[in-house]
Amino acid sequence: MNLYLMRHGLAVERGAPGYDSDRERPLTSKGERKVRRVAEALVRMEVSFDAIVSSPLVRAQQTADLVSEEMKCKEKVQLTEHLAPAGSAKDLVNLLQHLPGSPQAILLVGHEPDLGLLAATLLAGGDQVTIVFKKGGVAKLAVEGLRAGRCATLEWLLTSRQLEMMA
Repeated sequence: MNLYLMRHGLAVERGAPGYDSDRERPLTSKGERKVRRVAEALVRMEVSFDAIVSSPLVRAQQTADLVSEEMKCKEKVQLTEHLAPAGSAKDLVNLLQHLPGSPQAILLVGHEPDLGLLAATLLAGGDQVTIVFKKGGVAKLAVEGLRAGRCATLEWLLTSRQLEMMA
Protein backbone atom coordinates (compact mmCIF):
# COMPACT_ATOMS: atom_id res chain seq x y z
CA MET A 1 0.00 0.00 0.00
CA ASN A 2 1.11 3.57 -0.63
CA LEU A 3 0.16 6.31 1.80
CA TYR A 4 0.50 9.88 0.63
CA LEU A 5 0.56 12.48 3.40
CA MET A 6 -0.24 16.09 2.46
CA ARG A 7 -0.34 19.20 4.57
CA HIS A 8 -3.13 21.63 3.74
CA GLY A 9 -2.34 24.63 1.56
CA LEU A 10 -1.72 28.23 2.59
CA ALA A 11 -4.62 29.42 4.76
CA VAL A 12 -5.92 32.66 6.21
CA GLU A 13 -3.82 33.66 9.24
CA ARG A 14 -4.95 32.80 12.76
CA GLY A 15 -6.98 35.55 14.34
CA ALA A 16 -8.01 37.05 10.99
CA PRO A 17 -11.28 38.99 11.22
CA GLY A 18 -14.33 36.89 10.41
CA TYR A 19 -12.88 33.57 11.54
CA ASP A 20 -13.74 32.98 15.18
CA SER A 21 -12.40 29.44 15.22
CA ASP A 22 -9.18 27.88 13.92
CA ARG A 23 -11.36 25.15 12.39
CA GLU A 24 -13.02 27.72 10.09
CA ARG A 25 -9.89 29.21 8.48
CA PRO A 26 -10.07 28.66 4.69
CA LEU A 27 -7.35 28.54 2.07
CA THR A 28 -6.29 31.86 0.60
CA SER A 29 -6.64 32.34 -3.16
CA LYS A 30 -2.86 31.86 -3.42
CA GLY A 31 -3.21 28.68 -1.37
CA GLU A 32 -5.89 27.38 -3.74
CA ARG A 33 -3.71 28.10 -6.80
CA LYS A 34 -0.71 26.35 -5.24
CA VAL A 35 -2.76 23.26 -4.27
CA ARG A 36 -4.06 23.00 -7.84
CA ARG A 37 -0.46 23.15 -9.13
CA VAL A 38 0.59 20.46 -6.65
CA ALA A 39 -2.24 18.25 -7.91
CA GLU A 40 -1.13 18.89 -11.51
CA ALA A 41 2.38 17.76 -10.57
CA LEU A 42 1.02 14.60 -8.96
CA VAL A 43 -0.87 13.82 -12.16
CA ARG A 44 2.34 14.33 -14.18
CA MET A 45 4.07 11.93 -11.77
CA GLU A 46 1.31 9.41 -12.55
CA VAL A 47 0.12 9.38 -8.95
CA SER A 48 -3.51 8.42 -8.35
CA PHE A 49 -5.59 7.71 -5.28
CA ASP A 50 -8.11 5.00 -4.44
CA ALA A 51 -9.22 6.95 -1.37
CA ILE A 52 -8.79 10.44 0.07
CA VAL A 53 -9.16 10.99 3.80
CA SER A 54 -8.98 14.49 5.29
CA SER A 55 -9.15 16.46 8.48
CA PRO A 56 -12.56 18.15 8.73
CA LEU A 57 -11.00 21.59 9.29
CA VAL A 58 -12.00 23.87 6.41
CA ARG A 59 -8.49 24.44 5.00
CA ALA A 60 -7.70 20.71 4.93
CA GLN A 61 -11.07 19.78 3.46
CA GLN A 62 -10.65 22.44 0.76
CA THR A 63 -7.19 21.07 -0.02
CA ALA A 64 -8.52 17.51 -0.33
CA ASP A 65 -11.44 18.67 -2.50
CA LEU A 66 -9.15 20.62 -4.84
CA VAL A 67 -6.78 17.66 -5.23
CA SER A 68 -9.72 15.33 -5.86
CA GLU A 69 -11.15 17.73 -8.45
CA GLU A 70 -7.84 18.34 -10.27
CA MET A 71 -6.97 14.64 -10.32
CA LYS A 72 -10.50 13.67 -11.37
CA CYS A 73 -10.78 11.21 -8.49
CA LYS A 74 -14.02 9.31 -8.47
CA GLU A 75 -13.93 8.68 -4.75
CA LYS A 76 -15.54 11.19 -2.41
CA VAL A 77 -13.33 12.75 0.24
CA GLN A 78 -13.89 11.12 3.62
CA LEU A 79 -13.49 13.34 6.69
CA THR A 80 -12.17 12.20 10.04
CA GLU A 81 -11.34 13.88 13.32
CA HIS A 82 -8.33 11.52 13.51
CA LEU A 83 -6.54 13.86 11.06
CA ALA A 84 -7.56 17.02 12.94
CA PRO A 85 -4.98 18.56 15.29
CA ALA A 86 -4.29 16.19 18.20
CA GLY A 87 -6.06 13.32 16.41
CA SER A 88 -5.21 9.74 17.27
CA ALA A 89 -2.71 7.94 15.00
CA LYS A 90 -3.89 4.59 16.35
CA ASP A 91 -7.54 5.38 15.56
CA LEU A 92 -6.54 6.71 12.12
CA VAL A 93 -4.69 3.48 11.32
CA ASN A 94 -7.75 1.49 12.44
CA LEU A 95 -9.96 3.60 10.15
CA LEU A 96 -7.60 3.07 7.20
CA GLN A 97 -7.47 -0.68 7.81
CA HIS A 98 -11.25 -0.82 7.50
CA LEU A 99 -11.78 1.38 4.44
CA PRO A 100 -14.10 -0.33 1.95
CA GLY A 101 -12.48 -1.87 -1.11
CA SER A 102 -9.03 -2.23 0.47
CA PRO A 103 -7.53 0.84 -1.25
CA GLN A 104 -3.86 0.58 -2.20
CA ALA A 105 -3.15 4.31 -2.69
CA ILE A 106 -4.54 6.62 -0.02
CA LEU A 107 -4.09 10.38 0.34
CA LEU A 108 -4.25 11.74 3.89
CA VAL A 109 -4.67 15.52 4.24
CA GLY A 110 -3.92 17.08 7.60
CA HIS A 111 -1.90 19.50 9.69
CA GLU A 112 1.48 20.01 11.28
CA PRO A 113 2.91 18.87 13.62
CA ASP A 114 0.51 15.91 13.54
CA LEU A 115 1.39 14.75 10.01
CA GLY A 116 5.08 14.80 10.89
CA LEU A 117 4.41 12.78 14.02
CA LEU A 118 2.29 10.31 12.05
CA ALA A 119 5.08 9.90 9.49
CA ALA A 120 7.64 9.43 12.29
CA THR A 121 5.46 6.78 13.91
CA LEU A 122 5.00 4.86 10.68
CA LEU A 123 8.68 5.19 9.71
CA ALA A 124 10.45 4.74 13.04
CA GLY A 125 7.85 3.55 15.52
CA GLY A 126 7.85 6.78 17.51
CA ASP A 127 9.12 10.35 17.56
CA GLN A 128 12.82 9.45 17.13
CA VAL A 129 12.88 11.26 13.78
CA THR A 130 11.52 14.66 12.87
CA ILE A 131 9.57 15.01 9.65
CA VAL A 132 8.36 18.49 8.75
CA PHE A 133 5.68 19.14 6.15
CA LYS A 134 5.59 22.56 4.51
CA LYS A 135 2.15 23.86 3.52
CA GLY A 136 1.07 21.91 0.45
CA GLY A 137 3.95 19.44 0.85
CA VAL A 138 3.44 15.76 0.08
CA ALA A 139 5.23 12.58 1.18
CA LYS A 140 4.92 9.08 -0.24
CA LEU A 141 5.26 6.19 2.19
CA ALA A 142 5.39 2.57 1.04
CA VAL A 143 3.63 0.53 3.71
CA GLU A 144 3.79 -3.18 4.42
CA GLY A 145 1.23 -4.33 6.95
CA LEU A 146 -0.24 -1.03 8.12
CA ARG A 147 -0.14 -0.63 11.90
CA ALA A 148 0.34 2.16 14.45
CA GLY A 149 4.10 1.61 14.60
CA ARG A 150 7.08 1.09 12.36
CA CYS A 151 5.70 -0.28 9.08
CA ALA A 152 6.66 2.15 6.31
CA THR A 153 9.51 3.34 4.12
CA LEU A 154 9.79 6.95 2.99
CA GLU A 155 9.94 7.03 -0.81
CA TRP A 156 9.88 10.81 -1.18
CA LEU A 157 9.00 14.07 0.56
CA LEU A 158 8.48 17.17 -1.60
CA THR A 159 7.56 20.75 -0.81
CA SER A 160 4.78 22.49 -2.70
CA ARG A 161 7.42 24.62 -4.43
CA GLN A 162 9.26 21.54 -5.69
CA LEU A 163 5.99 20.02 -6.87
CA GLU A 164 4.92 23.25 -8.59
CA MET A 165 8.18 23.23 -10.55
CA MET A 166 7.22 19.76 -11.81
CA ALA A 167 3.71 20.78 -12.91
